[in-house]
Amino acid sequence: RDEILFRQPESTHLGDCPICFLPLPINGENPRISTCCSKIICDGCSVANGLRHFRENLQQTCPFCRHPMPKTDEQKNKNYMKRVEKNDPVAMTQIGFTLENEGDYDSAIEYWSKAAELGDAIAHWSLSVVYERGKGVEKDEKKEIYHLEEAAIAGHPQSRHNLGCCEWENKRFDRAVKHLIIGAKLGYDEAIQVLKECYKGGVVSKEEFAAALRAYQAAVDATKSPQR
Repeated sequence: RDEILFRQPESTHLGDCPICFLPLPINGENPRISTCCSKIICDGCSVANGLRHFRENLQQTCPFCRHPMPKTDEQKNKNYMKRVEKNDPVAMTQIGFTLENEGDYDSAIEYWSKAAELGDAIAHWSLSVVYERGKGVEKDEKKEIYHLEEAAIAGHPQSRHNLGCCEWENKRFDRAVKHLIIGAKLGYDEAIQVLKECYKGGVVSKEEFAAALRAYQAAVDATKSPQR
């Protein structure tokens, strides 16, 4: 299990923008998902698409699939449900969030569980949270860690960071540092900040921190473009 768990993912769980093919940013606001095709479009491509519609007086459509943009929450949910019918794990996860906001944790967990079975990292992350807090289920640390690990393996940096914190609390510092370094190399702000404190405290060597910092900066720079 450790061989898989501590393997550096090729990218974050978000991957690349399907239009410009640059890595999607992971720090800051939550990604905006097109409800019609479940694609995450970067801000640069979204703005370019909006400007084209404005200049040519066109109907607002999805930058990726050109489906008309939904104007109401009801239309958004209808789009997601069409994707759910096609076994789309991203749509399942988003429907889970809607149900959670409505207080229907049982149904939310059902959707997240199905999405997690299909490999969705955010669904695994969401399940880790409910098992940690006991929302809609009994608290279960083993299940919490299992879903954190599955999300981390899939490139979810916050899950990786949380695993590092869990290992730190259990005084397994070597494992904690491994998780933080992986998170930093994915470009995750919190991971590099914690590593900085670890370096100041003598837990991480100068060479380890320098290598992690270079990889962190390269990952962040890769998400930048003039359009973004």
